[in-house]
Amino acid sequence: MKANVTTEGFRRYSGVAIFLHWLIAALLIVNVGLALSVDSLPDDWVRPFVNTHKSIGITVLGLAILRVLWRFGHTPPPLPTYYSRWEKVGSHVAHMALYVLIFALPLSGWMHDSAWKDYALHPMRWFDLFYWPPVSVIKDLEPQTKEAMHTLLGNIHTGLGYVLYTVLALHIAGALKHQFLDKEPEFQRILPGRSRS
Repeated sequence: MKANVTTEGFRRYSGVAIFLHWLIAALLIVNVGLALSVDSLPDDWVRPFVNTHKSIGITVLGLAILRVLWRFGHTPPPLPTYYSRWEKVGSHVAHMALYVLIFALPLSGWMHDSAWKDYALHPMRWFDLFYWPPVSVIKDLEPQTKEAMHTLLGNIHTGLGYVLYTVLALHIAGALKHQFLDKEPEFQRILPGRSRS
């Protein structure tokens, strides 16, 4: 175990990156809760919960785009010098997986919804403020193909959700290890506060 780790080689993320990190994380956690609870809800609650789930998903997609655009102009801080080689590789792999998932999940959900045979009866409204368009190339498929796409995309969306749960658990476990077992200033890099970069 490492001891007496100093802040040498330690840098924080920018304020915008920190804000987007925690906002996206909070929305993902809420959406996981909505997805896991919908089957136990009274019938009258299902449609509002599903619509909220869809709205949050589209919001995450928009925020993910903003986060990538921000990252292009604002290089994130390097990993701390006290990370071992395998920890650096693991961190890079986990972050890449999370980036892929925060795009793939909402995109697969949007396509899944666009292939729903009853989409015309229940079009998506973003937080009940305005209509969000379906993916037209999917919505306009012939019914049998569209039904098969709906099933396939639903399975993909669900599978990606379980992958997200796993990667998030590993990401959180890694952060907790550095902070509490290795006594390193891990949380200080990403918690809100005065930024050094």
